[in-house]
Amino acid sequence: MKSATTKATRLGLAALAMTAVSTAAMAAEGGMPQLDFGNPLMLAQVVWLLIIFGVFYYVLSSIVLPKAAAVLDERRSRIEGDLEAARAAKAEADAALVAHQAATAKARAESQAAIATAGAAAQADAAARTAALNAKLNEQIAAAEARINTARDAAMGALREVATDTTNALVQRLTGLRNEAAVSSAVERALAAQGKA
Repeated sequence: MKSATTKATRLGLAALAMTAVSTAAMAAEGGMPQLDFGNPLMLAQVVWLLIIFGVFYYVLSSIVLPKAAAVLDERRSRIEGDLEAARAAKAEADAALVAHQAATAKARAESQAAIATAGAAAQADAAARTAALNAKLNEQIAAAEARINTARDAAMGALREVATDTTNALVQRLTGLRNEAAVSSAVERALAAQGKA
């Protein structure tokens, strides 16, 4: 900062010196009267210009520019700190994202294993219930078939008896004879022919 201020001061002094030389040249040629350095008022103005410029240079170099440089340095350090904090936060967020993805994958695997286990248990339970139900139904079917067979045999016995009695009654009424053995064997043959024996 001080080197920039020093350069500006040197340039200002050089410009002032060139102005003074050109003013002197103009005055010698009869140039502009406001730049007549022979005039004592002009000399006072140049002295005040140098005093004001020196005070302005001193204020800028010792008060204003150091404060501005401090503000710029503070801003730069704050920006660098913020960038570093942002990098750290990004790294932390990336690590959290990786951890979250790993936890999600683990939870997904555990849930799929739990679903598979529950499915297998449900299938085993369903198979056991189906087997028990099938056994119960088979028992009921066997009992029903036994009852049906008993009822059929009873019905066939009753049918045989009714057929024999009816046939004996018809034969006796038509012929007047009663031959129960012949009628019974005829009824047996007729039932056997129809598949009901």
